[in-house]
Amino acid sequence: MAAVKRYVDLMAADKIVNPSNAEYAQNQSVSDFANGKAAMLLWQAAGSNLKAQKMAPDAYGIAPVPFPATAPAGGKRVNSMVAGINMAVFKHTKNRDGALQFVKFMTSDQEQVILNKTYGSLPPVSTVASDAAFTAPEQQVIQQTLATTAAPLPQVPNESTFETLVGTAIKELFADAASGRPITEDTVKAKLTKAQQQMR
Repeated sequence: MAAVKRYVDLMAADKIVNPSNAEYAQNQSVSDFANGKAAMLLWQAAGSNLKAQKMAPDAYGIAPVPFPATAPAGGKRVNSMVAGINMAVFKHTKNRDGALQFVKFMTSDQEQVILNKTYGSLPPVSTVASDAAFTAPEQQVIQQTLATTAAPLPQVPNESTFETLVGTAIKELFADAASGRPITEDTVKAKLTKAQQQMR
């Protein structure tokens, strides 16, 4: 609850975001940053998106999301999540050999370098970790964050439902903030309680 309130308060209390940005649904924030309309951007692996907006890598800096100077009681130094794209082959698939060959191809050294250059992702295979594609400042910050201050998402049976419900609650809170409605602990608690009840 405290984390959600702090996040929404970037708009509601601190006014560091234009309230009209609450309606952003695509990559408008990337465009705003690349075109000098925003001073900072919270994003994951933004390099390829910024490059598509004609912003050169030496025109911006990369840093991990900062922590509060004093952590709340019981607080942990977590500022990111452990994530990735999973691949699986069903036991009874009709073309098991072909499916396994596809997984082998996607996790091959050559393909991992190609994927990183396209998406700015980190390789799941250690054999290419020293490749130049993974030594840019953005990838170094992501690697350091993943190794030291990232944590897995909560282990819940319906994880996608969890993301949708909590994401909807936060979206609604941003809409309330953009409309000038006060964002209090009670309003945040009510939205998250509703999401929790829907999970059950």
